[in-house]
Amino acid sequence: MKKDPALESALSRNRRWIVNNQLKNIILRCPNQATPVRFLQKKFKTLDLKGKAPNWIKKYPRCFETFMQENEPWCRLTKRMMALVEEEEIVKSGQEPVLVERLAKFLMLSKDRRINAMKFNEFKRNFGFPDDYFISIIPKYPELFRVINFSGKRNGLEIELLSWDPNLALSFLERKVQEEGKESPSFQCLLPLTWKKSWEKFIEFNESPYISPYAELPNENFKEKRDVGLIHEILSLTLWKKASIVKLGHFKREFILPDRLDIMLMKHPGIFYVSNRYQIHTVVLREGYSGSELIDKDPLVIVKDKFGELMQEGLHEYNRRRCALNLEKKKQNLIPR
Repeated sequence: MKKDPALESALSRNRRWIVNNQLKNIILRCPNQATPVRFLQKKFKTLDLKGKAPNWIKKYPRCFETFMQENEPWCRLTKRMMALVEEEEIVKSGQEPVLVERLAKFLMLSKDRRINAMKFNEFKRNFGFPDDYFISIIPKYPELFRVINFSGKRNGLEIELLSWDPNLALSFLERKVQEEGKESPSFQCLLPLTWKKSWEKFIEFNESPYISPYAELPNENFKEKRDVGLIHEILSLTLWKKASIVKLGHFKREFILPDRLDIMLMKHPGIFYVSNRYQIHTVVLREGYSGSELIDKDPLVIVKDKFGELMQEGLHEYNRRRCALNLEKKKQNLIPR
């Protein structure tokens, strides 16, 4: 797939945010919310990061600060960062009804109305779920969800939907049609008009009836149309309108997805953008973005954007300092000995 610079930029920015968010969570879980820098270095391997932790921390002085304790460098969050952590917690506390709706819709999309809990754990952050959702949210809604384990294995826990809500059984595209007063749902193609062959294939694909991912599949002839609609709906439910293709593939049985999901997604470049940035295959919903900017931002995303701005502010400061230091070194080298 031809690279889209704007969406690649969005993925790059999001990747740095994800790493710093993980470091933030590690620090918050430590006693007194501070940790030796060497402990963060050990965590670099689990975060799939290369290089040295002190160098990474220096790049974001608005987010992290170091201090000496017990004759070694320690790290903690800055006051501005802690203020954002508090703001994020306030937003999260008000998001519970939205999260419950997202989980219900996700389960409604599945074949048996249930999802393996370990698989969902890998996907929970895509929807904005907290780490403790299993004990802080699910037990509060016994009329909607229950946890079952038919296999008896430790990894056999499943979340099951107990009540089907017809009001939730409307896809993003179906709701959009209702809001805009159009006749029937259809996909959007967001490719340049010069991509003639792709446009021709898209028009042909879009001419067949739209199949709601919440409805029964009429026959196998509409399988691909249903699969495209299903992935479109899942991505629409995520915070950043994107997901790892590998993680989506883990739900192959639950959603009856094709074996080569990546190939199916790449057949529809006007709807989905597939990237291999950082050697992670990611699918992005094109209509969720205007250039490199997300169009509809969840309140949680707005707070996280502030975190990103703080990161960027610190990175600019770090780059200015490094540039000034390099200039000073060049001047020193030019002075005759």
